[in-house]
Amino acid sequence: MSSNTVTLSVRPRGRPVEKLPEESSITSNASGAELYEQLARQAGFSVHRLRITKGSDGSLVPYSKDVLINQTGLRDQSTIYVKDLGPQIDWRTVFVVEYLGPILIHPIIYLLRPYIYSNPGYSSFPAPSQLQTLSLILITAHFAKRELETLFLHRFSSATMPLRNIFKNSFHYWALAGLNIAFWIYRPGSPTSKPANPLLVYPALVLYFIGELGNLNSHIALRNLRSSGGKERGIPHGTGFGLVTSPNYMFETMAWLAIWMVTGSWSTLFFDVVAVGQMAVWAKKKEGRYRKEFGDKYKKKRYSMLPGIW
Repeated sequence: MSSNTVTLSVRPRGRPVEKLPEESSITSNASGAELYEQLARQAGFSVHRLRITKGSDGSLVPYSKDVLINQTGLRDQSTIYVKDLGPQIDWRTVFVVEYLGPILIHPIIYLLRPYIYSNPGYSSFPAPSQLQTLSLILITAHFAKRELETLFLHRFSSATMPLRNIFKNSFHYWALAGLNIAFWIYRPGSPTSKPANPLLVYPALVLYFIGELGNLNSHIALRNLRSSGGKERGIPHGTGFGLVTSPNYMFETMAWLAIWMVTGSWSTLFFDVVAVGQMAVWAKKKEGRYRKEFGDKYKKKRYSMLPGIW
């Protein structure tokens, strides 16, 4: 395919981008990724801070090695708009920071119980109960698993997210799964301070391990759909994917239901409701995305996350 050099008129969208050139020339068979990288070099920005849209219709010019300039509809003297998305942070770092909160908070509150819940009425501060210790193990193990998956398993379709969003995202884990649950389940007089009921605890442990292992299995299946560093998408198959769109969320729900059964705390139930509600929204969106992207190749699911419910 013959290639011509096209000169694009470059305009900032929103706040000014220092050093952004007014024009930029590139060959028509260069990729969208090359256009991003060229403008990033010229502006002195990270390529992930930029979003490029066409002046003609406002559509996105994708940051992709597979989409060529002449395939985007850009021609010589076309206008493009460049938006500065602000400081970015790597998605992997985001997840590591999010999950680190409960891993730190639960052991700290567990170990500092005599100081946090001090009461002059205690002749001696009560030792942690079996349920409180078990709760600590289950919750910490859950988030430790997530950290390991983030570091060694997950492949991300997007490289970065705006830095400011990490505070909103971390609140869910540091405040709701961390402080909210830990403060209430480790205190004397909480449901977890009472003797364990084997008829409740043993089924909960079975449910927990099914949930965690099933979730891991789903994540492995999703990982295998994408090559290292790639952004390609595929239709997932395997355990649970025949029942719902997102079995990883289904198994996650099972694990947190088990944790609630062990803790018996309203704080855990509150986190469960918030987390399951968010996962339900994500699962429904994923079902819609599969239908749109894969058409007849995709077997539509009636339920996106919980069989017979959602």
